[in-house]
Amino acid sequence: MSELKGFQITFIDLALESNALEFGEFTLKSGRVSPYFFNAAKMLTGCNLYKLATCYVDKIEQSKVEFDCLYGPAYKGIFLGSIVAMIYSQKGTPLSLSFNRKEIKDHGEGGNIIGADPFGNVMIIDDVLSAGTAARESIKIIENLNGIPKNFIVGLDRQEKGNGDLSAKAELEKDFDINVLSIVNLDSLIEFSHSNKNFNSHFSELEEYKNNWGA
Repeated sequence: MSELKGFQITFIDLALESNALEFGEFTLKSGRVSPYFFNAAKMLTGCNLYKLATCYVDKIEQSKVEFDCLYGPAYKGIFLGSIVAMIYSQKGTPLSLSFNRKEIKDHGEGGNIIGADPFGNVMIIDDVLSAGTAARESIKIIENLNGIPKNFIVGLDRQEKGNGDLSAKAELEKDFDINVLSIVNLDSLIEFSHSNKNFNSHFSELEEYKNNWGA
């Protein structure tokens, strides 16, 4: 197992401190029983958002991908895109940010996009990648606006199968020629539990889950 990087440990620590990342027994929408659950919304209740945003930026810069603007899908992507855009502004490289409404607004400015329409190579920012359904919705929205969904970053990639035997990450990369990045993934959580005595008890459960549902 590969050693975790500093920004990955920071991300996991922030997720645990805010209870966004929990270990236990959770039934997912898919019906699978998972030994862990991640809910980024809990990171809005006192989490150090500056550190969280820096984790995203560190991963983006490590990956050396190029992009022209940021897009945060409703709802988690709204606050994640906003705090990441703030970091880039502080670094002297302000970026255009947009996000969607769940329902089209039929008065005022109208439409379902807040901010300028995504343009050029777009970086989509979200919280978690499971089956890839939400990612595909964002990709379609961006393509319909003549943007290029070139990059997609999440805090956590569950590394589970998508519609077939490939992982959701591999399916998205294959179907849309998009770079899929994550700060941490299931392998990271397995490594974390293996090397941290306070979480050793979850190691075998995480490995078993990966063996059953991972790709």
